[in-house]
Amino acid sequence: MHILSILLFVISATLDNVVVGIAYGIRKLKISVSSNILIAFISCAGTLISMTVGKFISTFICERSENLIGSSILILLGIWFTVSSFKISDKKDTSINSSEKQNMLESYKSQCEEILISPEKADKDNSGCIDLKESLFLGFALALNNMGLGIGASITGLSITLTSIFTFVFNLTAIPIGYILGKRFLSSFLENKANLISGMIIILLGLYQLFIG
Repeated sequence: MHILSILLFVISATLDNVVVGIAYGIRKLKISVSSNILIAFISCAGTLISMTVGKFISTFICERSENLIGSSILILLGIWFTVSSFKISDKKDTSINSSEKQNMLESYKSQCEEILISPEKADKDNSGCIDLKESLFLGFALALNNMGLGIGASITGLSITLTSIFTFVFNLTAIPIGYILGKRFLSSFLENKANLISGMIIILLGLYQLFIG
């Protein structure tokens, strides 16, 4: 069942959640247990949907080529994550021009990107606590960010059921762990390097699936 591959996938997919937790811990933004469970459920659902899409795509691919194509997707995604890690600081300093006309999809995408760059912006009512409504949007933003990864992982043959379960369990602990790191240690290392670390893990996963998996 490629347990190592599943663990690499889940660790990479949940790094964003750890970063969100760090950001909340530093700013002392509270997130309730119910909100955390909702985010974990949405992330699990996103993984399930994206991997199901990948499984469907694999039916049109020659069996001998599945692993090559899936691994290539993972490696390319890893490279993209790595490259984007060097641009993240520039994005943090760039304000979004609200006067520009955007359609609903572009607007939603820009809001998701904004929240992933500055997670505290999910607290839209400035209450100091992420409620269920706000965690719903945050959960979708995090799930959307990992859709491509789920498709590529599924094509390589990872178990959809087992990967989805692991994703849910890891997501339940990711934000609380990040929150403790942020609140107690004010750790900015992972916050600044999450995309780089995630990219390297994805590349490693792709290479592992290509040559060993």
